[in-house]
Amino acid sequence: MALTPEQLTLVQSSWAKVVPIADIAADLFYDKLFELDPALRPLFPVAMADQKKKLMKMISLAVDGLTNLEELVPKVEQLGRRHSTYFKVTPPMYATVGAALLDTLAKGLGDSWDEAHKEAWTLVYGVLSSTMIDAGEEKKSSE
Repeated sequence: MALTPEQLTLVQSSWAKVVPIADIAADLFYDKLFELDPALRPLFPVAMADQKKKLMKMISLAVDGLTNLEELVPKVEQLGRRHSTYFKVTPPMYATVGAALLDTLAKGLGDSWDEAHKEAWTLVYGVLSSTMIDAGEEKKSSE
C-alpha cells in the first residue's frame, strides 16, 4: 500500500473522531448506501443494530491494522471470501460502499474533512476493497 505516514495519520486520527459517534456514523452509512442502491437493502437483516456494530468494528479493525499489514491482509481476504460466497457481493457493489463510506466520513467529520482526508481514505478503501474483491474472485474460480 502506497500510504504515506501523513495519510496513515489522517486516516487513523479522523477515525478516532468517528468512533465516539459510531451509532450516528453507522446510520449515516447505511442510509446513504441504501439511497445509492436500494437493491442492496435485501442483503441485510431487517433489524440493523448488530450489523451496524459489525460495520464499525470491522472499520476499526482495518484502520488499526494499517500499521500491521501482515496481520490485516489475511483478515480482509477472509472477509472478501465470505462476502462473495455467502452474501453474493459483486465487485461493483464495493464502489457503492466506498461512496457511502466517504459520504459518511464527510458528514461525520464536518469541517475537519478536507481533500487530504478524502485522498487518504480513498486510497485505503481502494486497497482494502481490491483485496476483498480479489479474494472473492479467487474463491469463485477455485470452486
